[in-house]
Amino acid sequence: MKKYILDLTVTENVRLHANYVLLKLTSPSPLPEMLPGQFAEIRVDGSPSTFLRRPISINYVDKLRNEVWFLIQLIGDGTKRLGEARENDIINVVLPLGNSFSMPEKPSDKLLLVGGGVGTAPMLYLGEQLAQKGCKPTFLLGARSSKDLLQLDQFEAYGDVYTTTEDGSHGEKGYVTQHSILNKVEFEQIYTCGPKPMMVAVAKYAKSKGINCEVSLENTMACGIGACLCCVENTTEGHLCVCKEGPIFNINKLLWQI
Repeated sequence: MKKYILDLTVTENVRLHANYVLLKLTSPSPLPEMLPGQFAEIRVDGSPSTFLRRPISINYVDKLRNEVWFLIQLIGDGTKRLGEARENDIINVVLPLGNSFSMPEKPSDKLLLVGGGVGTAPMLYLGEQLAQKGCKPTFLLGARSSKDLLQLDQFEAYGDVYTTTEDGSHGEKGYVTQHSILNKVEFEQIYTCGPKPMMVAVAKYAKSKGINCEVSLENTMACGIGACLCCVENTTEGHLCVCKEGPIFNINKLLWQI
């Protein structure tokens, strides 16, 4: 897909949590096509310590409002600067980057979308796109506590939502791979994004059940076009750049101990 360097305008910056903001951006011209699982490299202006763009998953595309959403976890100076953006500010982005999740050949209600922490971000747009194709996805979202579960209302618009929290404050207590829904439904396809230990656990579960599974890797992606080699992942096809050949990989292509 063609990549674009765009100056986008902030329409809204929503503080969802002390450590998360939802940044909504628009353009005077129609935004380019974006697929679920793709990401953008966002330039950070005004930071003396941030020289590289920040890779952020595409959280949602609102075609009616011509907006693209980014769920941003405020970790370092770069993301904290983005979190301070105000309405009508201009932010430069490169998008869409990377490959995308695969779509089922026919509508299904046996699709499981597993997200942990900020890894829930690409699951929302994926769920919306699956719903557009007549599917009813199941979302399994994990977090440390209830306050860390984000955008639940939006997820519920596209499918059934189940949650786990480490402290038991919302949904079932524990990790996503311990949720009871995994023993109740025979899923045909699993998509997941989140901390690597979580994705490895989900991949092990999928492999043990013979379920096709795709993961969205979150390796450090400095350039987004496969030039800097910061995000290389060892695969069955050799060392591949996650930003260019991924970030979506079938688990059978990864040399994880699964």
